[in-house]
Amino acid sequence: MFDTIIVGGGAAGLSTAIMLKKSRPELKVAIIEQLDRVGKKISTTGNGRCNITNKSIKSENYYSKDLNKAIKILEDFSLNETKDFFSSIGVEICFEKSKAFPRSFQASSVVDALRFSAQNLKIHLFTSTKVLNIKSKNSIFNIITENSDFPADMLNTKTVVIATGGLAGGNKLGSNGDGYKFLKNFGHNILPQSPVIVQVKTENNITRSLKGIKVDAAVKIIQNAKITASDFGEVLFCDYGLSGPPILQLSRYCKQNSVITLDMLHEIELTDLVNLISKRRNIFKGFPLTEFFAGLLHKRIGQAVLKQCNIALSDLCETLTDTDCQNIAKTIKDFKFKVTGNTGFANAQATSGGADLKDFNKNLMSKHSDGLFAVGEVLDVDGDCGGYNLQWAWSSANTVANSIISFLG
Repeated sequence: MFDTIIVGGGAAGLSTAIMLKKSRPELKVAIIEQLDRVGKKISTTGNGRCNITNKSIKSENYYSKDLNKAIKILEDFSLNETKDFFSSIGVEICFEKSKAFPRSFQASSVVDALRFSAQNLKIHLFTSTKVLNIKSKNSIFNIITENSDFPADMLNTKTVVIATGGLAGGNKLGSNGDGYKFLKNFGHNILPQSPVIVQVKTENNITRSLKGIKVDAAVKIIQNAKITASDFGEVLFCDYGLSGPPILQLSRYCKQNSVITLDMLHEIELTDLVNLISKRRNIFKGFPLTEFFAGLLHKRIGQAVLKQCNIALSDLCETLTDTDCQNIAKTIKDFKFKVTGNTGFANAQATSGGADLKDFNKNLMSKHSDGLFAVGEVLDVDGDCGGYNLQWAWSSANTVANSIISFLG
């Protein structure tokens, strides 16, 4: 008989187990992970560097139908507590601007530290073990798995934690939505899910021709003639559409038929840009328009702008009219791309939606079944890019660990 079985060995599951055992070493705790090793998804975070958290944890960085409950959990275990927790397992944190990383800048080292800590605390790890169902009878939960080597009563437990994650990352990272199924069987409401922090597909006749090119741009999302969100950063042109930090950050606002606009010379006012482009007619006099943007924009981006303005690249620079100069300047500062979709959960860094927080008390115990808890991405909480989603994993783990200790007495 276990005191706690945690279904899912990712960031939230591992940290819940470690926090629980650090506080109550005598408890018998197990983690069941369907993949061949724990922490696989952590290894992919922060481009392999693991953006653990952020200096600025604010409500505007998070999204949930019950945001107040989520924010209280985040406030109870924020930056300082996160630094102390990781220091206690051997991971020291440093910062790049507001983003926090392990000093090693290796996500694998964070996984190793969590795994070593779990081993030292004698947490039982069952890997390559897929959970099929969770049943409850007489205040005892029974975890049913595909592993026929387990006796029927081996995986009995007083409490169970659903830490399966959402759908982001897809099956290769063990994100198949099983946690929603388990919670739904206990009467929980599961809110619709969508991929966020994900690349955006657009009408790609332009982006395909610019594949691999990056540009710093002020980015806006337009829906029904209104600006719904904006950001700034390095945008990457891809064969399917657009990527890069600001695109990932704004992807949640990119609905079907919304429009992404790029201001590729955001530091220059439109009037000044028109004058600058007009002046370049004389600077590049005698040269074809293929060379017009030398020293101002990437050559291929400039050529794409000219094509968008229906200007022949074979014409000479001095043939541009005043109207042409105005249209070129407007296009540079308002380069439009119609959204057609995104690259899906397999490429997403987080899941929007999930298990409704209203079905859990403030300590993340189920209102439908005493002793049933949930942590991390399986819940209807997600954050912006920049360490916010991992912070939710650590904070919700702390809440559940403390809640289980209280529940078990």
